[in-house]
Amino acid sequence: MNKNFSNLGFYPANILLPNEAQMEKWSVVACDQFTSQPEYWAEAENIVGDKPSTLRLILPEVKLGSDGVDEEIKAINENMGKYLEAGVFKTLEDSLIYVERTQSDGKVRHGLVGMVDLEQYDFTPGSGALIRATEGTVLSRIPPRVKVRENAPIELPHVMLLIDDPDRTVIEPLTDAAQSGCGCLEKIYDYDLMLGGGHICGYKVGAEKCEAVAKALEALKSPEAMERKYGMGDSAPLLFAVGDGNHSLATAKQCYENLKKVTPESEWASLPARYALVEVVNNHDDALKFEPIHRTLFGVDAEDVIDSLMKAYPGSVRIAQISALEVSAEEILKKAGEAEDVSNAQIITYHFAGETGVVVITKPTKQLAVGTLQAFLDDYLADKKAEIDYVHGDDVVMELGSREGNLSFLLPAMGKEQLFKTVMADGVLPRKTFSMGHAQDKRYYTEARKIR
Repeated sequence: MNKNFSNLGFYPANILLPNEAQMEKWSVVACDQFTSQPEYWAEAENIVGDKPSTLRLILPEVKLGSDGVDEEIKAINENMGKYLEAGVFKTLEDSLIYVERTQSDGKVRHGLVGMVDLEQYDFTPGSGALIRATEGTVLSRIPPRVKVRENAPIELPHVMLLIDDPDRTVIEPLTDAAQSGCGCLEKIYDYDLMLGGGHICGYKVGAEKCEAVAKALEALKSPEAMERKYGMGDSAPLLFAVGDGNHSLATAKQCYENLKKVTPESEWASLPARYALVEVVNNHDDALKFEPIHRTLFGVDAEDVIDSLMKAYPGSVRIAQISALEVSAEEILKKAGEAEDVSNAQIITYHFAGETGVVVITKPTKQLAVGTLQAFLDDYLADKKAEIDYVHGDDVVMELGSREGNLSFLLPAMGKEQLFKTVMADGVLPRKTFSMGHAQDKRYYTEARKIR
């Protein structure tokens, strides 16, 4: 274990990469994407065919509630064992990987792959841990994911952690080093990603640059940094905030806690499952955008849902044939203001077969529109058989809402500058508040690590 990282909860790792593979077939997008679009995963199957691929090592969540899921999980674990035995992987020992990901919009996102100590992570709201969740964790979503991970010999990460590094001291020096060709970074992969995922390039980080990363991270969690950024120098430092993959990291934590119950405490530090592979990204990376996560309800009476939303928040205003995607908030509030005070209003766009409109919540109960809507949906759906999905992308959620019996709600984006300050001051955000980019720009599985 690299001692330079001992106080950071983040370390270089023994990282597995394919020895020989058609990399365009090897990498597939995070399993929690395209959950209402099975045709996406069918196309991925067609592309991969019988070639080695991470598609054979993960369970797309579109299948999570389907018949035969236990057999799927068993096959995944068997495939992992076969890949290990057949020498599909090579090991980069005690390594960090610097990643340049060209997104679908042409911008390049920069990241750093390593492992986090799950003892330093807590998803409990209001936690003072070094690594914290940014949104509410749905505890019911963890057990089915535990079933996927608990007997797996390896992990493949789609977790992305954010650091608040406005001076760009941690990752950006690696960008400069890669561009200069100084020899302190070794290129280890460079290829296009399937199905509109853009391009990815990875470099193994040399020892000198690893030490510089550790020093920069140490400075980010200092009391001086906490005071300068948040006015909270006496508070427990927040170094890493979960940007993507909150439930996956919570699942890794739960699997580790389960192992602790049957393992002597003296052996906890040596458990491979104590650590989880992640990619770290600077919240100030120019390519990083926070996109809203929309909601689609399936098997509902759209008019009843909207009427119930209006009753839940008395004084709300419904305006048909208008959308916050096309009309400014100022114009919508002007229309709504004819009936009510809208100085603190929140705008939620809805769409179902035959109608698009907005509900203006004039007396919201939460700071963000997503919190106001989610509080209502939790109550409304509690005694109903209807289902809900959390959907990325305006076009996708509009298309889903157009289907008979469906209703979509479209939410505004949260400014990323609010993230760390809100978590420090108030704890977690409402679940599924934001997404880091569009679905096709999510992390693709490339690296792996042994966890048994």
